[in-house]
Amino acid sequence: MNSILNKESVKRAEKSIKEFDPELKILCLEQTARTAVDASTALGCNVGAIVKSLLFKTSESFVLCLVSGDKRCSLNKLKKILDIKDVSMAHPKDVKEITGYTIGGVSPVGHLKKIKIYIDNNLKRFTKVFAAAGHPNCIFEIKFDQLTKLTSGEIVDITV
Repeated sequence: MNSILNKESVKRAEKSIKEFDPELKILCLEQTARTAVDASTALGCNVGAIVKSLLFKTSESFVLCLVSGDKRCSLNKLKKILDIKDVSMAHPKDVKEITGYTIGGVSPVGHLKKIKIYIDNNLKRFTKVFAAAGHPNCIFEIKFDQLTKLTSGEIVDITV
């Protein structure tokens, strides 16, 4: 398990997290936290407290949506917020290129390229939330208001 913590992607996520708050820790789980359900089972928490980091592609840019684990991101709401007609899920290759992470381990921070971040207002239901830390087995726990500050994300209604 310790070898996972030494992976470049996990180190990059950890650097961003620790620079923000040295008290925050990366947890390495025995089971995968690739999906919100997997993560909530491993952590014994409400699936809604799991932050899904979803990358979307527009005609000229990418946007990362941090969505509550029990919700689905609405493309229609996202299109209205961005005021564009064409929004789709990013291709796994783009996810890796833009964020530096593979799907299932996309952290809300430590991306290779600067991207706009939207935060699902449903995550406000939880004092603490759990997000991926650069690998499907690595997560970190963070207070909702800290997550907002850490990511400079904009809280919006983006789910169905």
